[in-house]
Amino acid sequence: VQLVESGGGLVQPGGSLRLSCRASGLTARLGCMGWFRQAPGKAREVVARIYTGGGSDSINGRFAISQDVAANTIYLEMTMLSPEDTAIYYCAGARTCGQATRWDYWGRGTQVTVSS
Repeated sequence: VQLVESGGGLVQPGGSLRLSCRASGLTARLGCMGWFRQAPGKAREVVARIYTGGGSDSINGRFAISQDVAANTIYLEMTMLSPEDTAIYYCAGARTCGQATRWDYWGRGTQVTVSS
């Protein structure tokens, strides 16, 4: 499985951004996909997850995860961005979602910078 993110960049505070992650290869292994982020000097944290069947969760109401099953792509819509959202955003995949999800597949990440 290969995961490739796109859509990162520089955005002003209060702005919005949509990230994309396209999966290829043995995508049938992916029962759960998610977005993580890692800010400088901080640990990587999960941002949002989406499961087979369409259920999802996210860390806050400003971030929404969605998927296009036919295109093997997930998205992260981010609104009301603040400088604290600056980080590298990673796409990840797992066979199933759970309390201790095993994230077996990772993209290389895309930089999101929120600054005026």
